[in-house]
Amino acid sequence: MRLLFVVQRYGWEVAGGAERHCREFATRLAARGHEVEVLSTCAVSYVDWANVYEPGTSTLDGVAVHRLPVAHPRDDRKFGSLNARVVWGRKPVPLYLQEEWMRSQGPYVPPLVSWLEQRADSFQVVIFVTYLYYTTWRGLPAAAGLTSTVLHPTAHDEPPLYLPLFDLTFRLPSAFAFLTEEEASLVHRRFRVRKTSLVVGVGVDMKPGGDAATFRHASGLGERPYLVFVGRVDPAKGSDELVDLFAAYKNRNPGPLALVVVGDPVQLPVTHPDVIVTGFVDEATKQSILAGALALVHPSYFESFSMVLTEAWAHRKPALVQGHCEVLEGQVRRSGGGIPYRGFAEFEAALDMLLENPGLATALGEAGRRYVEQNYAWDTVLDRYEELLSLVEPRILSGT
Repeated sequence: MRLLFVVQRYGWEVAGGAERHCREFATRLAARGHEVEVLSTCAVSYVDWANVYEPGTSTLDGVAVHRLPVAHPRDDRKFGSLNARVVWGRKPVPLYLQEEWMRSQGPYVPPLVSWLEQRADSFQVVIFVTYLYYTTWRGLPAAAGLTSTVLHPTAHDEPPLYLPLFDLTFRLPSAFAFLTEEEASLVHRRFRVRKTSLVVGVGVDMKPGGDAATFRHASGLGERPYLVFVGRVDPAKGSDELVDLFAAYKNRNPGPLALVVVGDPVQLPVTHPDVIVTGFVDEATKQSILAGALALVHPSYFESFSMVLTEAWAHRKPALVQGHCEVLEGQVRRSGGGIPYRGFAEFEAALDMLLENPGLATALGEAGRRYVEQNYAWDTVLDRYEELLSLVEPRILSGT
């Protein structure tokens, strides 16, 4: 099948859940014999959308990648003012202001529409990853009348989702690819759409590798137990709250426990002697960090799926997750692989249980491992995805 993925950033240097999600599907579908291409931008960072990659077409892991230049980097002062008015301000918000917010948010890629208008009909299905950005908001209307389309919303219960700006976005695709049952329910509640859809999820490598001893030696942790957070180091992802909870725990429970924070720092958390901030690390180092951890902690309130959660379970590690996040709570409940917490008292109690009862930590980790083996092995996920593609009645191309 001839497929085109459209995503705001694409590349090995790009840190981001939706972007990695797109890269994994594109690469693995190509390996299954599909003819896969990607339309993206020259940006690496979502903070400023500055052009880093060269424009034009290149090949990455067997996938042709077409990159278009972003018109200009994000103007933080302008976007901050618009964000305060459009997302957080009094409603209703005029549509022209919502549209200006979208362009200001970035990545603003004027050539995107004409590229799709000229080429979308040469693909049997055009697949858009994440609802939030210009690449989907303007790209979907350009492609929807020309060929079959699939939207991976990667939606979570956040203020931008409720902007009327996105009403059309969720009515245009031929089908939806959801990550979890909770995401599917959210989209149906918010947009009242009933279209072909499937909860596909994202696959996980069941042989993740990693050398815990190497990381322990390099970091100076030695034999100390540690929790790990992996993700965007951003207050919006709960990183600051996690450090505050951890600091309060250590104040009440002195001991060797450490916290390792892994990820691209948008804003560094407050320093603490038992918190190690690694910054962005390569895949092998990340797997080594997970392999040596006592448990993964996921403090985010806003998730549509968590790839690092399934990765931790592949390592047989238990998880402590934000109980106020429906998706994380649902994944833990279905798997039996962790403990949700709401606030410091529950965080402290859950952590005490893991530290005082190694058998419980082992049992939770084993339950998580069984869950991902049954549901998120890559062959299982790709079989579901190909089933979804077969349901959208892909356009038959001449000569294919």
